[in-house]
Amino acid sequence: MAGMCCGFVGEGDSSANSRPSRRRNLDMLPFKYIADMTVAPSGTSRKRRQADLSGKKDFESCEGSNGDRGNEKSKKNKNESSKVSENKPSTEGNLEDGEFPKFGVTSVCGRRRDMEDSVSVQTSFYEELFHFFGVFDGHGCSHVATMCKERLHEILKEQINESQENFEWNSTMQQGFARMDDEVQRWNSSSQTVTCRCELQTPHCDAVGSTAVVAVVTPDKIIVSNCGDSRAVLCRNGVAIPLSFDHKPDRPDELIRVEAAGGRVIYWDGPRVLGVLAMSRAIGDNYLKPYVISEPEVTVTERRVEDECLILASDGLWDVVSNETACGVVRMCLKAHMMTSPAESPANNEVTTDGSDQACSDASILLTKLALARHSSDNVSVVVIDLRKDQRPTSNSNYNLIN
Repeated sequence: MAGMCCGFVGEGDSSANSRPSRRRNLDMLPFKYIADMTVAPSGTSRKRRQADLSGKKDFESCEGSNGDRGNEKSKKNKNESSKVSENKPSTEGNLEDGEFPKFGVTSVCGRRRDMEDSVSVQTSFYEELFHFFGVFDGHGCSHVATMCKERLHEILKEQINESQENFEWNSTMQQGFARMDDEVQRWNSSSQTVTCRCELQTPHCDAVGSTAVVAVVTPDKIIVSNCGDSRAVLCRNGVAIPLSFDHKPDRPDELIRVEAAGGRVIYWDGPRVLGVLAMSRAIGDNYLKPYVISEPEVTVTERRVEDECLILASDGLWDVVSNETACGVVRMCLKAHMMTSPAESPANNEVTTDGSDQACSDASILLTKLALARHSSDNVSVVVIDLRKDQRPTSNSNYNLIN
């Protein structure tokens, strides 16, 4: 199982050599569900509530998840929204303007000793209609993933505001990730006291990093920026479409790039950069530069009416669950809630008291449970975003749950 972990050699479960021992450890150590909800100040529209799922609260169960839901049109006048420069990203789309994304999040420690994943959800983080979702999978320690969770959406917002001419999503995302990497390097070289556990105990934590897969959802586009082996998958009309591609050291173009920079890919419990890191791109990992870079690959996808959901997850899910299976699970949950009568399910046109969307939450929980049932040896973090317009079947006659 250790070969499926995304971090350093030896980060797998220490009891992996003994099956009975591993079973006893799992019985004694409940899986941790990590979630935290930050609600906007009183008086702010519930459409502007922000979820910051950061791992601050530990519950000894993976039976819960947080999300947000809403389907009212934005109360902000379109003329006010269009104050952005013509070269800035447009907030007008051909889908329903003001559509607030419904989502669910689950993050579990699983069989790992420590929780090193972080998840960030920032609704309306820019111009009301732009929504930020990010999954960060740390290795070596959790503090780089935590920094990304706290800062990357703010950096991207600044980058958008600073783009006065020739705005382009690819360069904006790349510059934002570069700034995030610079902040991590400056923090590592500073004299700040480290309050987290750093696996390698280096003087300045330079052997610590994190993957980052980020999606910005607008009324008409899905912008995905990926650095590492976390992944984003779009489900469109029942078809799983990857919006990011894993940066594994043995990926042909990544192998060429690493070797051209003077590095080597050594097969030690799987392909690893210098025999250490099982990914070829990440934020942080100063000691492996320039072989491991923080430059993301960016995809910009036009939204369509047949788009159903978007899944962001760490490799703890993707190591054991295929894109197609993940999309099938989410579609099953979404359709099952559509069939439930409004009186029986919170997944109707109302936002529940805690801001959660039950269908997306159930889907994210089910995916994490599936990963654990298939013996994923890593932390598992999943974000499920519902991209559909609110619909409910007019009758309960033969409705196909899974195609």
